[in-house]
Amino acid sequence: MNYKFIESDEELKSVCDDLLNERIISVDLEADSMYCFKEKICLIQIATDKQAFLIDPFKIKKILPFIKVLENNDVIKVFHGADFDIRSLDRDYKARVNNLFDTEIACRFLGIKERGLAALLKRNFDMDVDKKFQKVDWAMRPLRQEMIEYSVGDVAYLTKLYDIIHKKLVANGRFSWAKEEFEIQTRVRYESNHTLPLYKKFKGAGKMDNRSLAVLENLLQVRLGIAEKKDQPLFKIFSSLSIITMAQQKPVTIDHMLRIRAISQKQAGMYGNLCIDAIVKAMALEHKDLPSYPKTRRPKKNPMVQDRIERLKKMREKISSSIGIEPGFLLNNALIGSIAFENPENLKDLLKIENVRNWQVEAIGEKILSALGVCEF
Repeated sequence: MNYKFIESDEELKSVCDDLLNERIISVDLEADSMYCFKEKICLIQIATDKQAFLIDPFKIKKILPFIKVLENNDVIKVFHGADFDIRSLDRDYKARVNNLFDTEIACRFLGIKERGLAALLKRNFDMDVDKKFQKVDWAMRPLRQEMIEYSVGDVAYLTKLYDIIHKKLVANGRFSWAKEEFEIQTRVRYESNHTLPLYKKFKGAGKMDNRSLAVLENLLQVRLGIAEKKDQPLFKIFSSLSIITMAQQKPVTIDHMLRIRAISQKQAGMYGNLCIDAIVKAMALEHKDLPSYPKTRRPKKNPMVQDRIERLKKMREKISSSIGIEPGFLLNNALIGSIAFENPENLKDLLKIENVRNWQVEAIGEKILSALGVCEF
């Protein structure tokens, strides 16, 4: 596909004015999350059915014309797996995406298990995609030619993929279902992982005792400070495994850290003493000053509710197979728990339950009520 680099505000406005007259465009982003502390959008790819445009955000001062295209309700925007892109657009530009068609979400309604873009391009167009470019530094300039070709390839076939998937959704009577999920996807927003206390978003923290949690928090703050200062992603300073090993073992000497293989010799030389200070300070805290992980109060197990849950799960497995939608997408366990607890008596009450979709009520609402009805004694 022919492509054109957009490197000035004037070019961007001209191209975006034309894009507003298109019925459908495809969009993708490249970022540098693997290479810096605060990730950013490094390249924006847009394609019509005839041409691709590569927007260099480092050279654009006025991004508003592009935002207007994203927000336009008349132009269909085709993304693949839009969650990361929409959060990034919110973070960097406070941009919203209207009239979204997400090919990854759409595939879920068609029972397609291999939903990666590379797999879909291979399946539908016999195209091979080199995945190595997913991990390159997109902030580098100038971009290598092979990187440019990869970025164009990401959007070149999306509108054609839309045509194929859209037709299948309509033929199966599921386009309105998918459209509801697209709309929900447009409402996701960026959330920073760097808000204190850091342990709240650290996997495994909920199982730690208060003292270990204090050590964990101090170590996480040390890692955050180093990463920000060096402008590197967190994992390049310490892995999560290193952090949790130190939080559990609480080593207060370099030798101990090395012996339990919490850090490498190189890391010990650069950051070992900072970690020791963090651990010692946490160990010195009085008990009343120790952090505690927020506990979610779970209602006591009710045999009736548990019975409904089991019946709903059995119903889900049976229906999932018959309509070709994966069980976890058709009705996830959290939603099953809510439905079993609320025990709705009709479809109207079912729809009032938080996170229940209209398409779920249409697709399996009667089956849900039937399963619940069997539970009544």
